[in-house]
Amino acid sequence: MFLTSTTSSSGIRPQMPQKAPITGKVLPPLDYLLAFEAAAKAQSFAQASKVLNISETAISRKVRLLEQHYDVPLFVRGHRSVSLTQQGAILLATVEKSLDLMRDVSRDMLAKHQANTVSISATNSVASLWLMPQLRKFNKSNGRIRISLVSSDSDAECLSDSMDLTILRGDGDWPGYEAQLLFGETIFPVCSPEYLKRNPSAADLTALSQLDLIEVTSGHAEWMTWRTWLSGNGVSTSLMERAVAFNTYPLSVQAAVDGLGVALGWAHLVDPLLESGALVRPNQHASVRTRSGYYLLKSPTHKAFPERHIVEEWLLGLSAGRKRYA
Repeated sequence: MFLTSTTSSSGIRPQMPQKAPITGKVLPPLDYLLAFEAAAKAQSFAQASKVLNISETAISRKVRLLEQHYDVPLFVRGHRSVSLTQQGAILLATVEKSLDLMRDVSRDMLAKHQANTVSISATNSVASLWLMPQLRKFNKSNGRIRISLVSSDSDAECLSDSMDLTILRGDGDWPGYEAQLLFGETIFPVCSPEYLKRNPSAADLTALSQLDLIEVTSGHAEWMTWRTWLSGNGVSTSLMERAVAFNTYPLSVQAAVDGLGVALGWAHLVDPLLESGALVRPNQHASVRTRSGYYLLKSPTHKAFPERHIVEEWLLGLSAGRKRYA
């Protein structure tokens, strides 16, 4: 059949009827298309449900809603299988290409995001007491950078080749690493305000050895103990008592916060708790300063990248703004 155009007697060509504009949402929800693609590839709603980890009923419902969206049948439904209609095959060809493109872009974005991750290792005390209180503020200002934090009191684990930055206690000499001092080591007694109220004698250094002293059992021989600290302040330890001992420093600090006794407080690590009032110094003037400190380490053989530099500068900025102890 051939169509011919006609002209009216007035010489004006009659207007052809125009198609009504498409209204509403042109694109269906993405989960409808994912269900359709999975069912079309598997030729089974049951198998598609296993692929997407949702129920077979959900697959069937999403496909039905997609058919309603386009107002065409997409599948011929059999007893245990389905097959595409002509319209379904046309749609699948485009949907597959589009979803594959989206998957490729998504993989690239995730890969780039992973490249923005900076791995930091630190001792348990530094990780929980110094770094953790600061991370929320950093994340708000540097949303695209992820910090992966490894907490361990094993130097070997902290110095793993997979770490971008490491914070360790020592004298600043780690062969094969560049070391920058974050803060020194000043140590003084701390306890909860309630404990001090119950035991006002904690303000007297000579009475400390007879109170509930919270100790840390460390594998590091150079770790400061109560006996060493009291001796360094000229206090006899012959009557020294110990309420409880913990294998990690953060636990000993929490015990002090909970009012179990008096712990040794490492400056900078307990500063946030002193500022909040959770801990107090029963004697404001008694302290011991060692020659050790906490250092930021990085291997010069590791490839530098911008995110590591940002995190490094942030940590050094925290160090520069720290409270100074005599």
